[in-house]
Amino acid sequence: MVCPRCVKAVRDIFSNLSIPTLSIELGEVEINHELTEDERLKLSEKLKEEGFELLEDSRKQLITKIKGIIIQHIHHSEEEMKENFSSLLEKELGKEYSYLSHLFSSLEETTIEKYIITQKVERIKELIMYGELSMSEIAYQMGYSSVQYLSGQFKKVTGLTPTAFKKQSNQTRNSLDSL
Repeated sequence: MVCPRCVKAVRDIFSNLSIPTLSIELGEVEINHELTEDERLKLSEKLKEEGFELLEDSRKQLITKIKGIIIQHIHHSEEEMKENFSSLLEKELGKEYSYLSHLFSSLEETTIEKYIITQKVERIKELIMYGELSMSEIAYQMGYSSVQYLSGQFKKVTGLTPTAFKKQSNQTRNSLDSL
C-alpha cells in the first residue's frame, strides 16, 4: 500500500470480508485474531484482484515496512526531514540499519539509498508539475543542501534537468508501487 487510497481499498476489502481490523497503515494491517485458512484464501484472492499481495514471509513484511516508511516521509509528510533515513528506519523498525540495508538489497535488487533517491525524484516531478514552488523551495522541502545537488541527482535518474523536465509537454511520472 503506497497511498491513502490504497489504505482505503484494503480497509474496504477487510470490511467486505467481515474481518475486523485493529489498525490499517501503509503496508501493514493488524488484526486481533488468527485468520482461518478460508479467510486467508479469500483475503489473498481479493487483495490480488486489487493489485495487492498478502505477505506472510517476515522478510518481505519488513521490506514492505521499509518502503512504507520511506514513502510516508517523502510523499505524505509535510514535516521537514530532520534526521537521515538510516536513523529513522532503525528507530521505527528496531533493527540495525546494516541488517535492513543488506536484507533490502538481497530481496529488491537495489539499495535503500537508490530506492530513496527514486522516490524523491518522483516527488520532485510532482512538485515541478504543480508549479507552486521554486526549485530552491523544492530542494529545501526535499532535504537537499542545494538546488545543484538536487538537479544533479534528478538528471542522473531521469536524464533531464528539472528545468528541461518542466519544459516538456509530456511530463510523465511513475506510479509509486512500480518503483
